Amino acid sequence: MSTVYGPVPSWRLGRSLGIDLLPGRGKTCCFDCVYCQLGVTTNPTSERAEFVKLDDLARELAAVNGVPADYVTFSGTGEPTLAKNLGVAIDLARRELDLPVAVLTNSALISRDDVRQDLAKADIVVAKLDAPNERLFRLINRSIGDLSLQDIVDGLRSFRLQWHGKLALQMMFLNGNGGETQDMARIARELAPDEVQLNTPLRRCPVAPLPKGKIDAIRKEFDGVENVITVYDSVPPEVEPLDIADTRLRRPGR
Repeated sequence: MSTVYGPVPSWRLGRSLGIDLLPGRGKTCCFDCVYCQLGVTTNPTSERAEFVKLDDLARELAAVNGVPADYVTFSGTGEPTLAKNLGVAIDLARRELDLPVAVLTNSALISRDDVRQDLAKADIVVAKLDAPNERLFRLINRSIGDLSLQDIVDGLRSFRLQWHGKLALQMMFLNGNGGETQDMARIARELAPDEVQLNTPLRRCPVAPLPKGKIDAIRKEFDGVENVITVYDSVPPEVEPLDIADTRLRRPGR
């Protein structure tokens, strides 16, 4: 299965050439989020491993060299920081394509020194944080093993202090956490990212998105936080939300 895909349009990154270091059957992740457009986590794990050989990645990157894109983005069918060779893959992609590198992470492993070192090689890290407390973290992200929200917040704080690239904090809002916006905004202020991305699941999934008016109201709670954007900012009035894509879909049956 192909490791490099796209380019695809991204509401956050423009024209994005994707790299999936976890290709294979099903989704490999340390979360089983209720809203994930890829469906259930068929390969649950929090252990890092090498899923793609760098020689194979290099051949695929050579084939797309020169393809117009704004970013090369590590994302795909699971959590990219589970790839033990993420750091060297970032170096390889930058060398082969001469494009800025972004990583979309669910932040689950960011408390680990080796993960932060790999992420620090990127130009932009989009890190997810969907809950202000352990109860909602368990309900929304359904983490594998003993991962905790506090470890994630502490890891994000350490990463922010250690790294000087662009850190974007993505927060997914649903009916389940839409009433916790003050606490979510407080965490965002404490972490002081370069950008806060307020998201809601516009793609087909088991969870309904919040309407634009509700997301606009949530944005107001982030008063004092710099560079707050929402997924609705990128949706033209004449386009249905489900037509907006920022990653390939490989959920069975689609």
